[in-house]
Amino acid sequence: MPDFIYDNKIYYNPVELALRFIGGTYKMPILWRLNQHMMRYSELKKTLPHISHKTLSVQLRQLEGDGLIERKVFAVVPPRVEYTITKEGKKAIPVIETIREFGKAIMKEKGIKESSSVKVKKTQKK
Repeated sequence: MPDFIYDNKIYYNPVELALRFIGGTYKMPILWRLNQHMMRYSELKKTLPHISHKTLSVQLRQLEGDGLIERKVFAVVPPRVEYTITKEGKKAIPVIETIREFGKAIMKEKGIKESSSVKVKKTQKK
């Protein structure tokens, strides 16, 4: 397939373009959760315990900018913001399901067990 340009970037195949929209560590999990139901920022944060506030905010802004989610702000005190998946975002769900099943198959093949409390050891810089 010939190269193409989107948003001032050269892409070499459609998969690369698709990953620009849903790739990375958190975009697919965010879309997956919003496909279940509308969520507020704090609810999303609770379901993604390893994500920083900055990263979550950036990912939500990117998904909103790409038209995959919608952000609704309510003029109340304290401010209330709700996120929902759009029709465009729902198009990514079958792809995410396939990738999820592929990942689960790899986990099974490699003998990897799911854990709800994985502790990451931080190494100190010398």
